[in-house]
Amino acid sequence: MQGRFGNWRTVAMYVLLGLFYIMPWLMVGGHQAVLFDLPARKFYILGLTFWPQDFIYLATLLIAAGLSLFFFTALAGRLWCGYACPQTVWTEAFLMMERWTEGNRQKRMKLDEAPWDAEKILRKGSKHFLWVTFSMWTGFTFVGFFTPIRELAGNMLALSLGPWETFWAIFYGFATYGNAGFLREQVCKYMCPYARFQSAMFDRDTLIISYDANRGEPRGSRRKGADARAQGLGDCISCTLCVQVCPTGIDIREGLQIECIACAACIDVCDQVMDKMEYPRGLIRYTTERALHGGATRVLRPRIMIYAILLLALVSGTVWSMTHRTPLRADLIRDRNALYRELPDGLIENVYTLKISNMDSAAHTYQLTAPGMPAAQIEVSRPLVLQAEEVAGFTVRIRLPRGAGEGVQTVTLNLVAEDQPAIHKSLVAKILLPSAGG
Repeated sequence: MQGRFGNWRTVAMYVLLGLFYIMPWLMVGGHQAVLFDLPARKFYILGLTFWPQDFIYLATLLIAAGLSLFFFTALAGRLWCGYACPQTVWTEAFLMMERWTEGNRQKRMKLDEAPWDAEKILRKGSKHFLWVTFSMWTGFTFVGFFTPIRELAGNMLALSLGPWETFWAIFYGFATYGNAGFLREQVCKYMCPYARFQSAMFDRDTLIISYDANRGEPRGSRRKGADARAQGLGDCISCTLCVQVCPTGIDIREGLQIECIACAACIDVCDQVMDKMEYPRGLIRYTTERALHGGATRVLRPRIMIYAILLLALVSGTVWSMTHRTPLRADLIRDRNALYRELPDGLIENVYTLKISNMDSAAHTYQLTAPGMPAAQIEVSRPLVLQAEEVAGFTVRIRLPRGAGEGVQTVTLNLVAEDQPAIHKSLVAKILLPSAGG
């Protein structure tokens, strides 16, 4: 079904599939634009590097996605299902390939009823060849988000893919082929949980696809140009095209149903019928329940405002945290083999292991100092030089004079990058000193 909303779905398909297939091939900051490098425990997203310690950002991302779903559903119904859901997007691509090879609906029905001959084998075979090729490309791209895609392509051409890479490429490709090629909207009707709880997010001011019963009833066929009001009829000519084009097979004239995926195909076809009958468009349209009953739609209402404020606060806080985070992590772990060592020159030595993670995209040389305790002597096993995104361990020896105190002394250490003092980390060391009589 073609129309303005069908055109928007096609645009959404090209944009979203373009992002999926092109993004792994883009390079940002010397790394793949989006790469989840699980073996290295590093995640590269648009020039930013995330580590396992940054799991909090994944949590905030999931919360933001949930709030976005609530916000847009309460505002305009199932926009996600109709235009952005992967099931919708890939199904639209598969339907397009089906039209290329087998023609429109009438031609496809005629082809299905025809005996198997050379033309039918060619058309059916071409369709499935395109489907399988597109599905395998999808599986390959999916794995390319977890294995560098250029390396993956080279291994594939050399027939040296690893077992897990091969498994996931085939599995994801097969899932795409089955879901988008055969199951299609059955996934939405019987497998997707979203339709089951969407009604809890709707209210009388939610923008949904609706049939205007006040204008359309009573239904009935008539000639073009006939006076429908004189015949006691509404604008609906009972052509049932809105039912025929519905991918889930519902009759929108019976009201909104959980199977509706908001594809708006019924709006497009009804507008075409209204044009032919020279009636105003909008018998089936995006509107609200309140507007259908003659009221004024309230866009700014408590539910929308709460969702919007929470979403804005969460996204703003996450963006600020990500852009102001210090690309340095350090842990100071005390050596458990010995409490302390007494040196001949009257010094007491404590030994620690310092683990540094340089999360920056550039190499740095660090200095470790104890600004609050000038008498402390710090010795590191080797220079604190770390390459970009390197994790390394060092042995640190901290020495204090015997008279510096007794028992446990707390010393604050400062780890600073020599070339960028803004990159620093404070560490706390617990130093054991013998008592006066010990």
